[in-house]
Amino acid sequence: MTTTVIDTAEFRKAMAEFPSGVTVVTALDEQGGLVGFTASAFSSLSLDPPLVLVCPALTSATYPHLVRGGRFAIHILASDQKDLAMAFASKGMDKVAALEWTLSDLGNPLLKGASCVLECSLWREYEGGDHAILVGEVLRIDRCESGVLLYHRWQMSNHAVPEVEIASA
Repeated sequence: MTTTVIDTAEFRKAMAEFPSGVTVVTALDEQGGLVGFTASAFSSLSLDPPLVLVCPALTSATYPHLVRGGRFAIHILASDQKDLAMAFASKGMDKVAALEWTLSDLGNPLLKGASCVLECSLWREYEGGDHAILVGEVLRIDRCESGVLLYHRWQMSNHAVPEVEIASA
């Protein structure tokens, strides 16, 4: 098998060509405080059972809390939540100290205003290079009809709710 060396910067540029939604993944730390990170590496995985995957960096300060706690919430950000995405994308322990949140009945920290929130229990964990692949079983869904925040070529932009919905196949 031939191994080709791919330039990391070029790979990053190639991945930036794929537009994706913006999510914030939240969990609780050992003291019951809010922790989280911004993720575009998120996808649906299975309908039966309902599974999604999210991929935190192994160096993420939130990653150990997701695994230890065994539960988390994935917030699909609304079109007006760029500031929230940027807060969770920053480094440091105090990055979200001033943010308001509530605790759900399932024990997940929830942020207000997201287009959709998926509350999950950790179903499986896999290795994925410098990231972990966490599969969450969706236990609760909370949706609202709002536009979403998109990420493309290192820029975040609003994506409004379509005027006409496309019929499902």
